[in-house]
Amino acid sequence: MAIVVEHEKRRREILEKALDVFVEEGFENATYQKIADRCGITRTTLYIYFRNKREVFNFSIKQLLGRVEDKILRVRKNTALSHPEKLKETVFLILQTLEENGKLLQVILDYLLYLSRSTASSEIIDTRLRRRTIKLRHILATMVIDGMKAGELKKIDVRTVDDIFYGLIETAIFHLAVLKRPSVETVKNTVALMVELLADAACPAVPGKE
Repeated sequence: MAIVVEHEKRRREILEKALDVFVEEGFENATYQKIADRCGITRTTLYIYFRNKREVFNFSIKQLLGRVEDKILRVRKNTALSHPEKLKETVFLILQTLEENGKLLQVILDYLLYLSRSTASSEIIDTRLRRRTIKLRHILATMVIDGMKAGELKKIDVRTVDDIFYGLIETAIFHLAVLKRPSVETVKNTVALMVELLADAACPAVPGKE
């Protein structure tokens, strides 16, 4: 059992350090040898954990996303927050992660373009992106539905609200990865405004006040 635990710990450490190599070098210039050197191991040892560079990259991204999803889960379980606050905190958390990994987004974009040259690879990409997109949209939709049921968010079409927030996340990715902007404050302000409008609309009017 201890051997398995140590193996997983080493694997996580490799993925952490490998991600830095990809950010610094880009996907195509990040060689297997450079990753092994950064981790302080030989190429032979690295092959024990991963079959190729692409696998290292994919699992590095998956590990990063896993940490973000864990944080989102903690926000959803935080009973000290109202449903509008949970929704805003969740989207803000995603946007903050994107900001902190602006260079990585550019690497991912280059990686997708690199793989798109192969028909087989592009089909794999399409499937994986759809899965991630569906999962994120499901999380956002669930939070909106919970807020509506609790009477803290206006009861409107869930898909419309989901489209708006996911569209804002895509806008942030475009600003950071394509336009190479350092932050997405305007997107954050829009998110805050949207949540505020949804929350205000859900509150009953006070008699005698406009």
